Amino acid sequence: MSEQKIRVGITLGDTNGVGCEVIIKTLADNRMCELCTPIIYGSAKVISFYKNKMSNVGDFQYNLISSASEANAKKINLINVTTEDIKIEPGVVSRSGGDMAAKALARSSSDYKAGLIDVIVTAPINKESVQSDSFNFTGHTEYFAHEFEGEPLMLMCSDLLKVGLVTMHIPVSQVSSQITSEKIVSKLKQLRQTLISDFSIVEPRIAVLALNPHSGDGGLLGGEENTVIRPAIETASKDGVLAFGPFAADGLFASRSYTKFDAVLAMYHDQGLAPFKALTPEGVNVTGSLKVIRTSPDHGVAYDIAGQNKADESSMREAIYMAIDIFRSRKKYTEMTRNPLRRYEREKGRDVSVKDLPDPVINL
Repeated sequence: MSEQKIRVGITLGDTNGVGCEVIIKTLADNRMCELCTPIIYGSAKVISFYKNKMSNVGDFQYNLISSASEANAKKINLINVTTEDIKIEPGVVSRSGGDMAAKALARSSSDYKAGLIDVIVTAPINKESVQSDSFNFTGHTEYFAHEFEGEPLMLMCSDLLKVGLVTMHIPVSQVSSQITSEKIVSKLKQLRQTLISDFSIVEPRIAVLALNPHSGDGGLLGGEENTVIRPAIETASKDGVLAFGPFAADGLFASRSYTKFDAVLAMYHDQGLAPFKALTPEGVNVTGSLKVIRTSPDHGVAYDIAGQNKADESSMREAIYMAIDIFRSRKKYTEMTRNPLRRYEREKGRDVSVKDLPDPVINL
């Protein structure tokens, strides 16, 4: 393993939300710079504005740089992503707040591609104010999928629970039509591989949620369980995924049966995220199945408390920790699978390499 500390790119998010506050509170602990090299993508003006509103951050100092290549490994580093004067209005939806958030994302993505940072941690954005001709995505996950060309997996993580999603940011009215057996099988395979490579779980067990109440009650409350979800589980199981279900969502979470599994696959956004956030307030949003390592706190911009020094930084801290852990896990996984032993098939009288096996190794 390299002696170089992991370079963590941190985007400031919406300038009028709590992103800047939770970043300052997290990095105010000097031990963070012993763990990694933080590089904030944002604005010195915004940092100063929120720092002046906080009395409990000690001597928060940063090193202003023009490129991530200039980052000081022993300090907090800041890159100004815009030269424009920014109007800071805590709690207000504004075009300028969204514009700076988008520029921070673009700059951090560019630096990641150039190998100047190792992971990206994103503070919350407002999906309305961030929209423009150059940014027309429904969320961070969709943005990174576009930038890094892949099919992303939205995954909420904590030590207690991990929840992946089949569908992401779409209206509830479209969920049923968007759920197919093929998509469920694909997400199960993505979730399995992510748990193996990013979280070092040898062979994960995955619970699959039903779509309808009471798992459809034998077809009385909907037929997707029998016609779509159960066939998908059977197909994925034949392909080596340890998938079980479909389980009624309320029963699985209320009975704590989720503790018997390494992860849960939910059919839609609120089905998975509502119980996750209720059970794990310090959870982390992870974008899986892409080359980029990206995490985020599991809360939004919280306009109602922005600029009031009330935001809890726990989730942001966990997002940084998890990004570092995923980086290390991927590196270890890549090293272990780079030159695997060949397998001998007695029946065919020949050696078989990993590339010939039915369950391919994803090249991270």
